[in-house]
Amino acid sequence: MAISHPATTAFRIAAALCAMLLMALPARAQQSNQYSMQEIVDAGHGFFGETSGALAKLVERAFESYGLPNGYILGQEGSGAFVAGLTYGEGTLNTKNAGQHSVFWQGPSLGLDWGGQGSRTMMLVYNLPDVNALYDRFGGVSGSAYVIAGLGMQVNVNRDIVLVPIRTGVGARIGINAGYLKLTRQPTWNPF
Repeated sequence: MAISHPATTAFRIAAALCAMLLMALPARAQQSNQYSMQEIVDAGHGFFGETSGALAKLVERAFESYGLPNGYILGQEGSGAFVAGLTYGEGTLNTKNAGQHSVFWQGPSLGLDWGGQGSRTMMLVYNLPDVNALYDRFGGVSGSAYVIAGLGMQVNVNRDIVLVPIRTGVGARIGINAGYLKLTRQPTWNPF
């Protein structure tokens, strides 16, 4: 059995520590691309203002179900329905690793739904591999009871990407519907 020199032993220990540190870096980098609950609540309070008393509870519910988002959209939308409905909106996608990007959304819905509303919308974005993957259709079911003002949440999914729109709005819209949101880089009137 060979006796190792103290300098060789120190070098091996340093190399092992460096290797362990390098293995931990990808996990830290991945976590740093995600938003904490406090960051989302702070962004929501700044965006929704005083009407966001229930925002923290909705965000907590989304975090319990889906974990940490790696993006969020802040914007506004208008929608209306009489059995069939339409939604149009615009906003800004915020990410930690890819910056900010304009996004527009539109979509049809069908169901037992009546009324119209204008909403401020925060969409939590989960499992977004890159910004281009956002520009697609996301299906979902919505149940809403907006009377004068309200706050609601729904879930829209496309493959592994999950959008969780949180809305506060004015207007009168009551019902349940199924539909999708189509997200685009440019505004369009075509919801299909």
